[in-house]
Amino acid sequence: MELNFSSKALTPCFGVTPTTGTLLNPSKSLCLASHHPLPTVSFSLSSSPDALKLTTSRKVVAMAAGSSRDLEMSNLTALSPLDGRYWGKVKDLASSMSEFGLIYFRVLVEIKWLLKLSKIPQVTEVPSFSKEAEVYLQGIIDGFSMDDALEVKKIEKVTNHDVKAVEYFLKQKCESHPEIAKVLEFFHFACTSEDINNLSHGLMLQEAVCSVILPSMDELIKSISMMAKEFAYVPMLSRTHGQPASPTTLGKEMAIFAVRLSEERRYLAETKIKGKFAGAVGNYNAHISAYPDIDWPHVAEEFVTSLRLTFNPYVTQIEPHDYMARLFNTISQFNNILIDFDRDIWSYISLGYFKQITKAGEIGSSTMPHKVNPIDFENSEGNLGKANAELTFLSMKLPISRMQRDLTDSTVLRNMGGALGHSLLAYKSAIQGIRKLQVNETRLKEDLDQTWEVLAEPIQTVMRRYGVPEPYEKLKELTRGRAVNEESIREFIKGLDLPEEAKTQLLRLTPHTYVGAAASLALAVDDALQFGH
Repeated sequence: MELNFSSKALTPCFGVTPTTGTLLNPSKSLCLASHHPLPTVSFSLSSSPDALKLTTSRKVVAMAAGSSRDLEMSNLTALSPLDGRYWGKVKDLASSMSEFGLIYFRVLVEIKWLLKLSKIPQVTEVPSFSKEAEVYLQGIIDGFSMDDALEVKKIEKVTNHDVKAVEYFLKQKCESHPEIAKVLEFFHFACTSEDINNLSHGLMLQEAVCSVILPSMDELIKSISMMAKEFAYVPMLSRTHGQPASPTTLGKEMAIFAVRLSEERRYLAETKIKGKFAGAVGNYNAHISAYPDIDWPHVAEEFVTSLRLTFNPYVTQIEPHDYMARLFNTISQFNNILIDFDRDIWSYISLGYFKQITKAGEIGSSTMPHKVNPIDFENSEGNLGKANAELTFLSMKLPISRMQRDLTDSTVLRNMGGALGHSLLAYKSAIQGIRKLQVNETRLKEDLDQTWEVLAEPIQTVMRRYGVPEPYEKLKELTRGRAVNEESIREFIKGLDLPEEAKTQLLRLTPHTYVGAAASLALAVDDALQFGH
């Protein structure tokens, strides 16, 4: 049994390049940084029945004695259903948004900073590394394992400081290397913890959004746009205020959601993930005290952009998180639109416009055997609400920090994975629900056949064109609160003082054909989708 959550297993869609995942301008907006990919991480059960193991790209680490029963027990005792019941659907986020992912990116940033220092001529104390030393340092990043992460946590138990634990871990790793051992004190040089953390959080979000969230959004939008084209010519009674209104087509209504979602998806892809590297209060105080002749703001900009993040020069101890608020608000708006979609589909199922394909063995109700409930769309809606509660809190809290910094953002930032996890779960639930839908054209036809009053709109509009007095009032008298059928509508048209050509045109109309440009709008949906460049 293997539960793989490697980000590399995903095949991006639409605006994401399959080989690198790069989106838009790679130096300015969200992208999958191919030069520092996460190690592959997966859970698996060993061939030995009493060893549950966690595998990384480099090694297998025994986790605990047990079997598949232990995995089930951990699911049962998880505080969050994301780590229990729904783990299989959200595990792709774990390698980037977990504690493991945070430690991994901290290691990456610390090593990249040491390498950057070695390339600054004025920092003579850190001479240029040999090729062998550079390969050694890169190997720590590429081979970072669960054993390594556990070692960092072990050190943290002593230091009670998570970032310092990473620094000490790297010193331990490199003290046996004769060249790197001479410059161990330049790990974390002139850095405040938040220099390391803000870049790590940015890289975590970059990886999660580009390799998991955007591809899932793309799959969802593609599924809805396919519905738009497939049902472009299927007429449907509209409902405004819950009452019968001018007909549309089922496909056109799906197209609306595909376009709305794609626009928010584009905004998300264009969000600039920012980073700072300016020391304890954003002024390079320590840097300048040690090397006053170096242009440290320029060095910091080069370093931050080398990680494919956007440099923010105006900061306190922390990067102010405004970009995070923007990113989370965009995801929240995408989720709001999807809630609207879920509720509409739920309503169409309730009206009988959609049937749901059943699966053998599944049960809809514990007491009513006939039930086939729209659980996927309900599950999606519920998780979107949970996600948006968290996303809203994150976007409102994170930009606020007392004076040059307080620590309230630190614990809050550890909850980003939950907000993204509930969003991802909702997207997958909606996609699963869409796959079960089957249009019930007979039911759609019944409603249209019973609502000939919707033709009051085109009749009074044509009457206006030809100067017939009080057209609206005449149709109101005919239709409002009265039973209207095909016969009464046709008799009314025949009695109008209109040119014969206009009468003929109106007499040809039915609730099934009075759909305007709905079909053509549905068929053109792909041209309207916005996935960036």
